[in-house]
Amino acid sequence: MTEPKVVLVTGGASGIGAATVRHFIARGWNVVVNHFLESEAPAAEALVAEAYAAGLQGLAVQGDVGRDEDCRRMAVAAMTRFGRIDGLVSSAGASRMVPQHDLDGLTLDDFVHSTTVNTAGPFQIVRACASALRAARGAVVIVSSYGGITGTGSSMAYAASKGATNTLTLSLARVLAPEIRVNAVCPALVADGFVQRLDPELFERRAAAQRDRSPLRKIGHTADVAADIYWLVAGASLMTGAVLMLDAGLHLNMD
Repeated sequence: MTEPKVVLVTGGASGIGAATVRHFIARGWNVVVNHFLESEAPAAEALVAEAYAAGLQGLAVQGDVGRDEDCRRMAVAAMTRFGRIDGLVSSAGASRMVPQHDLDGLTLDDFVHSTTVNTAGPFQIVRACASALRAARGAVVIVSSYGGITGTGSSMAYAASKGATNTLTLSLARVLAPEIRVNAVCPALVADGFVQRLDPELFERRAAAQRDRSPLRKIGHTADVAADIYWLVAGASLMTGAVLMLDAGLHLNMD
């Protein structure tokens, strides 16, 4: 009997990360669920329990992707438990809600923190998992943001860090080929995402605007993003270095 493949998902206890973990479980993958906060441990363990209920296996690992030693520890934990890493989804992210026009609302610390988690974090976890992914001829998906392309979103610091993440995706795809494919997804606003958790009223305003302006007249859900992530990991055999906009066509109607 063929052993299930293994995916490691950073930021896997909530939002897009949690939806991604569930999507991989539903398709027969063992899962390694990374979470940052101790308070997220119950959610991560609940996802592991879902894996076992499906006849699979899972592992919850606390760690900060902004710390290289934590990234290496996560990779070692996955390899010790499963002996392989077939897919890596870098979904951990950080932001602080600061309106774009509020230039004085941002500090250097905001830029450093966003870049550490959103840009250096994906680099460090990919580097930590690279040897295992090469052995498996696996794939990486980095969760970026629509704001990284348009300069919009929760803050300028966040958008700038995600723009850097998009170019990081191109660099990693180039140097890790041919064994490892690396792609990124750039969701616009999605239901059950971090904006809705941090500021429900702002979410509703932005959701209405996105429905009005996007050709598909809708916003997505974290589960929609998870489905596209799965396809990029498990299929999409000719794709690497792609930065995909998941925005219901919103970019077509930008002024």
